[in-house]
Amino acid sequence: MNDLPVILCIGGHDPSGGAGIQADIETGVALGCHVATAVACLTVQDTQDVREIHPVDPGLVARQARVVLDDLPVRAVKVGLLGSAAVARSVAAVLATAPGIPVVLDPVLAAGGGRDLGGDPLILALRESLLPCATLLTPNSVELRRLAGQQGVAEAVADLLALGCGAVLVTGGHDPGERLVSRLFRPGEPERRFEVARLAGEFHGTGCTLATATAAGLATGRPLEDAIAAAHAYTGNAVARAVPLGHGQWLLRRGGADAGPR
Repeated sequence: MNDLPVILCIGGHDPSGGAGIQADIETGVALGCHVATAVACLTVQDTQDVREIHPVDPGLVARQARVVLDDLPVRAVKVGLLGSAAVARSVAAVLATAPGIPVVLDPVLAAGGGRDLGGDPLILALRESLLPCATLLTPNSVELRRLAGQQGVAEAVADLLALGCGAVLVTGGHDPGERLVSRLFRPGEPERRFEVARLAGEFHGTGCTLATATAAGLATGRPLEDAIAAAHAYTGNAVARAVPLGHGQWLLRRGGADAGPR
């Protein structure tokens, strides 16, 4: 029997190749997984900003995910850019039929340039439908506040955990400081921190990379904390090797001889 771990990544297509489904594939393959995909959203974007967003028909997104789950031994799911409330609800309906598979939810709500990528209807759909399916939610501090409608981290996290997600990892890319610190919160457990050196510059696709790397860790059997720690290290390495190919954010280098599982 083939033991190659399979992860299903549901998200948007980024023509620049810096984020979205292509970033998911590069990350998963670099970490020893096979990556199956369901494209939920098409975008017109580059390294500077998202210019257009076009959600795929919700039924088509659900059918893409369903055939993968029916055919392949999926060990983890990563959900990224969805683009609409209807797509979010269709994905939640599919995931509800596979309750034993860990789900990493990266709640992509806005582009780097500030463009809203779903609005309040999407936030409501995430809260009502997708958060209860999530093993781990990975918002940055801005997304955390938008999802919870709270300003304080502790209050916002408590609100989201009460909705049914298993754990919340508040990523530190939007916060100041010489170290980039992400904070893991779980019901009844002490807070756990993960740190890497903060590098100067703006980078494209870090959230996608971290969430998918965590899903890859879970798919290979790592406990949640170990999966996050390995994903943090992997993402930091990809950022350290980023290159300025376009006119905006630098593009992460996710492959290479030194990018494999740790």
